[in-house]
Amino acid sequence: MRAPPENRPGELQVAAETHEITALCLVGDFDLANSPSVVDEGCRLLEGGNHLILDLSEATFIDSSVIHALFRVASEARKHDRVAVLQVGTAAIVGFPNVGKSTLVNRLTATRAAVVHETPGVTRDRKELVCEWRGKRFLLVDTGGVDLADRSPITRQVAEQARAAIEEADLVLFVVDAKAGVTPGDEEVADLLRRSGRPVLVLANKIDDPVRTDQIHEFHRLGLGEPIAISALHGHGTGDLLDAILERLPGRAARPEIPEDAIRVAILGRPNVGKSSLVNALVGQDRVIVSEVPGTTRDSIDTVVQRGDRTFVFVDTAGLRRKRRQRQGIEYYSELRALQAAERADVALVLVDASEGLVDQDLAVADVARKAQNSTLVVAAKWDISTVGIEDLRPRLVDRLKQRPPLVAVSAKTGRGVGRLLDRIEELYDKHTSRITTGALNRFLRELREIRQPPSKNGRRLNLLYGTQTQVRPPRFRFFVNDPGLITRDYGYWVENQLRERFDFEGVPVSIDFVRRS
Repeated sequence: MRAPPENRPGELQVAAETHEITALCLVGDFDLANSPSVVDEGCRLLEGGNHLILDLSEATFIDSSVIHALFRVASEARKHDRVAVLQVGTAAIVGFPNVGKSTLVNRLTATRAAVVHETPGVTRDRKELVCEWRGKRFLLVDTGGVDLADRSPITRQVAEQARAAIEEADLVLFVVDAKAGVTPGDEEVADLLRRSGRPVLVLANKIDDPVRTDQIHEFHRLGLGEPIAISALHGHGTGDLLDAILERLPGRAARPEIPEDAIRVAILGRPNVGKSSLVNALVGQDRVIVSEVPGTTRDSIDTVVQRGDRTFVFVDTAGLRRKRRQRQGIEYYSELRALQAAERADVALVLVDASEGLVDQDLAVADVARKAQNSTLVVAAKWDISTVGIEDLRPRLVDRLKQRPPLVAVSAKTGRGVGRLLDRIEELYDKHTSRITTGALNRFLRELREIRQPPSKNGRRLNLLYGTQTQVRPPRFRFFVNDPGLITRDYGYWVENQLRERFDFEGVPVSIDFVRRS
């Protein structure tokens, strides 16, 4: 059998006559043999090593969801190779509550980024994710369920967020529940979409049996074109849906992609300390829903802010409560995504309600940032109504938090301190990514030997020989010694604190490995 022509990583080869996929080019180590749900026995590897060609010319696919799964593998391959991918537009997913929008988002993006629960109204804010298909990317926007008849404050804000998503989108994916049929809520959303003037695809979801497509015909009466039968839960029809999306997108991105050196900032805190209000103040618009009801935010919402030549990605997260092991359902998954947001951030803003002062739960949230290796900045929010002074908060931060994070006071309501906060985030990020020269580090070690005599044991004294920095983002150091067993806990912490003070690493997670010189 002749090997197919060489493809770029993550690209598919398609037969000209049959339009069937014949090969997939991969880069990286992928164990496809143990993934029977993705490919069948007709697939063969034609080239070994780290650059693989997967021959699919004799493979038989069950449906388009299998092809979709292959593209997800290709997407992973592309991460290894950094191949430039064309971004072709923005698609917003809208619909009545509980029709499966977030399940569809997770299916199309091959993630679990959106919180999914049987309770209606789980999604509230706009959540933007990148979806990749056939070597092209587009922005997929998940929105909360639009119920125009419900006049409660949060539901109205959810509808406004959905309207904003529709306004910014190149294409709207209108999800309806095929099992429930056309509802008054669907007709209200359809009317909203007709008046928007945006191109629309009607997606009849929950067609879990592909032969039962007769359920979709009544959705013609919405007047928005031919309905597409899909099952977000099982993946039926999602490959064809992605093809239809790419055909209707304009082929250009409305906004640039986030650069690799963007400063990723997780906004953490207990419920109702003002995280969403701070995001809106930083962006200058109502990007996320704000309410006095604790637990309003459920998803982790990324928001991009450009300031000069610096790009910030702020992630608004759900409030972190005490005793997280006892959380169930929506709260559990919301907090899990908040922890994941911290894991992918460079800087964490730990919000403290300045009107209440520092409480034990604030310290627990700061510990989440420490474990995630975030550079940490404590933000005293609601400063406009605070009766507590900064000097009252600072001593406890120094005593209780190992990283000794800086403290900034802000008021999202008045805008006071917001510009200064961005300055401090930039400074902290620069330290987070900084590299200390080997010469400066060894001069520092010589000074340590003069300041304090190293510990000794059984007549042997510790000798700090030399050191080097092995990692940035965050910084990690390797100090070579004559015997690591001579280092005491007290002396190790003292060295770390001296390093922090000397090189201005307040708030930055610093790791030191004491190793024996070979």
